Amino acid sequence: MTKSELIEAVAKRSDITLDRATTVVNAFFNLVVDAMKRDERIEIRNFGNFVVKEYGGYIGRNPKSGEKVTVAKKRLPFFKAGLGLRELINK
Repeated sequence: MTKSELIEAVAKRSDITLDRATTVVNAFFNLVVDAMKRDERIEIRNFGNFVVKEYGGYIGRNPKSGEKVTVAKKRLPFFKAGLGLRELINK
């Protein structure tokens, strides 16, 4: 499902206009991103958790040349499905 398909589904299911659904979906995504930037964990019961994981830097190897390269530390977004969502998917 793409973002535009999600917006259309929200509009139909909630019986609201596409403009209103666009605002709702964008607001949700923006709130999640803003919270993750502040290192906050977003927990939606029976759906899942959005967190930021930090990975330390390391010395890697360029697979083409074999040369050693320094890989900087990084922060990556991570989603872990909740028990309720996992159960629904596996039924």
